[in-house]
Order: sequence, then C-alpha cells, then structure tokens
Amino acid sequence: MPPRKDPDASVSVPCFYGAELRYQGEAAGLTLEQLAEGSFRGISFLSQIERGERRMPDDLARHVDKKLGTDGFFERRCEDAAKARRAGHPLYFADVPDLEKQAETLEEWAPNVIPGLLQTGAYMRGLIQYGAPWTPPDTVDERVRARMARAELWKRADQPTYWGILRESVIRNTPLPPEVMAEQLEHIIDVIRSTQSVLQIVPETTPWHPLAGGMAKIMTFADAPPLVWTESDFEGRIVDYPATVKEYRRKYDLLRAVALSPDASLAMIEEAARTYRDEAQQGD
Repeated sequence: MPPRKDPDASVSVPCFYGAELRYQGEAAGLTLEQLAEGSFRGISFLSQIERGERRMPDDLARHVDKKLGTDGFFERRCEDAAKARRAGHPLYFADVPDLEKQAETLEEWAPNVIPGLLQTGAYMRGLIQYGAPWTPPDTVDERVRARMARAELWKRADQPTYWGILRESVIRNTPLPPEVMAEQLEHIIDVIRSTQSVLQIVPETTPWHPLAGGMAKIMTFADAPPLVWTESDFEGRIVDYPATVKEYRRKYDLLRAVALSPDASLAMIEEAARTYRDEAQQGD
C-alpha cells in the first residue's frame, strides 16, 4: 500500500478533523485496517476522511472514539465538520462540493436542469421559485450563495478537467423569462470556452440513449478511486462500488457518442441564447 499523504489541517474544518484522526490513529499505533475493523466502513472511506474529502458520520465517530479512547471527541465534533460543509446545501449533498474541489476530472450528465457548476444565480432562483415556492427568502439567498461558491473552482489554476452533457430540452423547455435564459446560456458559453472545457447536447431527435433514468456526475481523483454522484429531488448518493462505477463509465462514454459534437453543441446553445435575447428585447 502506498504511504498515506499528510493532510493539511489548515484547509478547512473537515481537513482539521481528518488530520486529527490521522494523528490519533498513529499515536495509538493503529493502521487504517485496524481502525476500520468492526466499523462496517471501508479503508478507502477512512482514508478520504483523513484527507478532508468526506465528513465523518455519527456511527463512525462513536466507533473511532471507542477504538482510540478519545473520550467522545469525534462524536462531539463531527457535526461541526458537517455544518461547515453543508451550509446552503441539503444534508445528503454535504460531501459533494469538497469532492468537486478535490477531483482531477468532472464528467456529468444533466437531463433535467443545467448543472449546478454552470448555473447563474438568477437561474438557481428560478429553480427554487418553480420547484419549491414556499422556501423562505433567507433560505433562498443562502442556497444561491452556496451554489455560486461551488463555481469558484473555475477560477483555480488547478481546476478539474470538465466534460458536461445536457439534454436539448434543458435549454429549450423552460418557464423562466427569456432574459434569465439568455444570460444563463451566455454564461455557459463563457465558462466552457474560458476554461477549455467540453460540453455536448443530446438532441431531442435522439429519444433513446444511455443513462435515461437520471443525472450522473463521475469524479476521478489523483490518489483515490473514482466516484459517481447521482441525485433525485429528495435524495442523492455516492456510488463507489468499482463494478458499478465502471458501468456508469461505459454508459457515459456511449452517451458521448450519441450526443452532438462539442462545436455543434455550442452552436446550438449560441442560437438558443440569441433567440432568448431577441425575445427579451421584444418584451421591453
């Protein structure tokens, strides 16, 4: 097994607790294998916690405290790390923003809405307005800030390589005002071109294709196995079982093959943006 990298405790609250887990484990003379024994968690899961990439769930915190004799430290503090990571996000989404930051590559399929990393604040507000209109204004603001904070990774020199695939209906069929959609599609074009990313569109003339059941985000890492994030309206989950991740990989590659080329896809988005912009100006 390769040597474990020293976690940087100064990066974030989760990294702090990850570094503490590493320190306490080594002080107790326990390997990750020994620490994981009896926890119903895998070694790779504990390794990701050490690196600050995953939050520590309550059951594992209790196990670790008992194994290391840390007098409830991790059980008391793991919720602090969870709060630091999920501000403005649903609980089930808590790990994803940090995983996106750690990823070397991000590949996502968005059949229903524009991916979060490409959304404008106005588009996000529209999603909440039509999807959950009872949401208090303060909560809406918090969620929009959290969504925009995720997009900060585009400004990093070491940003992940990005490849997105959208269904054409995502840019065509929308209740949002033309001005909002024009701004949103122009933003997508700016991000994709300025970051040398790739975006493809699956046209409406292709009704049958892989991954028709819902969204998927495939993430690869420099020193950890690949993961898949999949989500529905009220829940999401991280898929890390290698055989299932491999199957997602195969289907995503096939989805690329049935989508329009990157150039044709951007041309379609540009055409849609012009149409929305014209509609917005005619309505003034």
